[in-house]
Amino acid sequence: MNIFYPIQLLADWLTYAVFGIVRETLLASAVNFFIFDTIKILLLLFVIIFVVSIIRSFLPPEKIRNILSHEKKYVGNILAALLGIVTPFCSCSAVPLFLGFVQAGVPLGTTFSFLVASPMINEVALVLLLGMFGWKIALLYIVSGLLIAIFSGMVIEKMDVRNLVEEFALKGNDKNLNLPELNWEERMEYAKTYTWEIVKKVWLYVVIGVGLGAWIHGYVPADFLAQYAGSDKWYAVPLAVLIGIPLYSNAAGVIPLVGALTEKGVAMGTALAFMMAVTALSLPEFMILKKVMKVNLIVIFASVVGLGIIFTGYLFNIILAK
Repeated sequence: MNIFYPIQLLADWLTYAVFGIVRETLLASAVNFFIFDTIKILLLLFVIIFVVSIIRSFLPPEKIRNILSHEKKYVGNILAALLGIVTPFCSCSAVPLFLGFVQAGVPLGTTFSFLVASPMINEVALVLLLGMFGWKIALLYIVSGLLIAIFSGMVIEKMDVRNLVEEFALKGNDKNLNLPELNWEERMEYAKTYTWEIVKKVWLYVVIGVGLGAWIHGYVPADFLAQYAGSDKWYAVPLAVLIGIPLYSNAAGVIPLVGALTEKGVAMGTALAFMMAVTALSLPEFMILKKVMKVNLIVIFASVVGLGIIFTGYLFNIILAK
């Protein structure tokens, strides 16, 4: 049974029984989506930030810094992107770990490589793509995601945008990071305090972001992308990326939609670009990042990653059309 099934039952009960909204309507679809995803995301934030906090208590900042701050140029970007693959975080829950890297003194470009790779590439998505589309698509997905993450970090590092990170994020927090000597009770207390502080700061942004995604989910026709993003449309890939940004989901949640889109005539590269935009450039992520960086840096980050995804979408369409 899906671990989120109880949340879906609650969302159904609130939507149809408590609010009395008629089933199979656009309003019902939007409200049900909003309730389900809001509860799910907030629960995931609590759980994942708590777990990350416990893990951080065992990882002194110098150890992280030594691994990712490699002496050879750009090796850190590669290592951070590979680390992102094995950390199954969505874009929002990757942000606290990103903040921890910055506070630990890891180069900014390297942390961005992790921030891109973590939500975009994961083993669940790989298995689903392998099962639905075969090894060729799955391999292209992994390689392209890694390259986007690595080169995005390299570009941002070259731009020297450290002045666009909020001051508190650069100062570090020894109390929060250097905790190898604590006992389990102290670690749990630290994790609870840190988790609550983070969630208090971001919950409203998450609700607003999910609300926008719910409106699109409920009121944008199911065949909208197929109609305007067919394989013969030159603007299909950038349009798919722009549409994907407000839709918060993880790769496992959006891959079934990718299958439906390709069945309706959307080119595979366009559909995969849409999936990458949904997972790596979510609106809630931007709202959380606003707490640790200035708007200019968020725009730079979104532009660099977005252009990488668009290029990859066009490349996929060319390769797979042969």
